[in-house]
Amino acid sequence: MNEKDCLMLHYIAEEKNLTRAANLLYITPPALTYRLQQLEKEFGVSLLMRHGRSIEFTPEGRYLANYAKKALVEMRKTRDHLLNMGSEVQGMLRIGVSRAVALYKLPPILRNFLKLYPKVEINVNTGISDDVFKSLRDEEIHVAIVRGNYTWSERSVLIKEENVYIISKEQLDLEHLPNIPRINYKSSSGFIEQINNWWYERFTEPPLISMQVDNFEICREMVKNELGYAIIPQIFLHPDDQLHTTEMVYKNGQVFSLKTWMLYRESSTQVAIIDKFVNHIRAQY
Repeated sequence: MNEKDCLMLHYIAEEKNLTRAANLLYITPPALTYRLQQLEKEFGVSLLMRHGRSIEFTPEGRYLANYAKKALVEMRKTRDHLLNMGSEVQGMLRIGVSRAVALYKLPPILRNFLKLYPKVEINVNTGISDDVFKSLRDEEIHVAIVRGNYTWSERSVLIKEENVYIISKEQLDLEHLPNIPRINYKSSSGFIEQINNWWYERFTEPPLISMQVDNFEICREMVKNELGYAIIPQIFLHPDDQLHTTEMVYKNGQVFSLKTWMLYRESSTQVAIIDKFVNHIRAQY
């Protein structure tokens, strides 16, 4: 079983769909099925069970997929350390970044880093912070930049703290919020928990959620068209939007804020490119 086979099993485990796994591997579904059959012959076991259009691993297949995941991590670590043994800073840097940071802050940071270290390749995964944190925990990335609070026993660096606001087309009376439609967008579980804590400190009834959208851009347009209010961090505020903003404050006077963290493993900084990137981020903030 080679590295491509490990990737194949990893993608099948993640996607639970052969076509999507084949697309991630840039091969056709028949080619993926053929390679699966070859693996089954090699080990003398069945790897998958099919139930109509859905698939799942047999116990043997699950064991092999878990092994493949661990093998991929070890192969990546080996590459990193081998490249680190040279005199130049080079190799693959894998980072995961909250989509808000990726949109508003990351591009110039990466541009400047690559000017300093042109032989570094950077693989960037973006998404909500929960997914980014999971990738770090599973050792799929070297460094995570997440928004919100996460339980992490390794290195964490606070790189930003911003206030959170209610945005609306017109000024709102906070006492009437439970009767006004709210537009939610996909956020990390930690941020949602913070919002709920603020809400139930003030109100006994639940919010009136009228829409659940994929991202802030859609949410903002809904608010502009007077379809409700939204709760957003400062990074999303733009004067040109011409929206009313209300700073959120807890009853004890503490301002509702959202923290952005850089998370990584101390041992990973033995690799030069990771150490250089961590210090580069520290220097920005």
